[in-house]
Amino acid sequence: MVTADTGFANEANMEYLHDNKINAYVPDNKFRIRDPKFADQKTKYGKRQPIKKIKTRYKEVIPASEFHFDAQTKTCICPIGETMWLKREGTDRYGKHRKLYFEGRLSKCRVCPLKTQCMQNPDSANHRSGHGRQVSFIIDKERKNKYTEWMKVRVDSELGKMVYSHRMSTVEPVFANIGTNKGLKRFSLRGRAKVQGQWQLFCIIHNIEKLANYGDLTRAKRK
Repeated sequence: MVTADTGFANEANMEYLHDNKINAYVPDNKFRIRDPKFADQKTKYGKRQPIKKIKTRYKEVIPASEFHFDAQTKTCICPIGETMWLKREGTDRYGKHRKLYFEGRLSKCRVCPLKTQCMQNPDSANHRSGHGRQVSFIIDKERKNKYTEWMKVRVDSELGKMVYSHRMSTVEPVFANIGTNKGLKRFSLRGRAKVQGQWQLFCIIHNIEKLANYGDLTRAKRK
């Protein structure tokens, strides 16, 4: 059985675990939000410091999520019900996922009552050389999230919650002790063999400390 923290939760890792039939539980960074047991966590322990918003030259507009996109028919309908035209097909900037680019028709965007809320530059729709609202969608998004959704079901199950709760209580204190108490913030050697040796030395120190503090628990239970 394998467990890992949310930093390892990505589609590629989930696909590898699924295809190799590895019994693993790797939660995403929103798994606690879905759990009713953590509903009052912020109220009980306080909220994190809010992230400061960075001012940009772009204003907030109606997001693409408010547009109705159909991947099967390759069509897109804007929030007021107007059909947009398919401008082009391509890939994202990393060349990994297929994307469809849509644009609103000038005749429709020009008289649209939501023009100022929908477009960064509403005046662009007022002349023939301008353009309407533009949006893009990843058409293989469902495939992209297939294995992530599979892991969400595992983590959100009663067994998944139980398994991961053990990891949180057994693994995290070890990292805290070695990193904070023992001072291993970063490795001071280079090369896999040397780094492995340094890590094993710290693990030995951690285990010796546990034996010194708790002794032979099995013998204590027999008494």
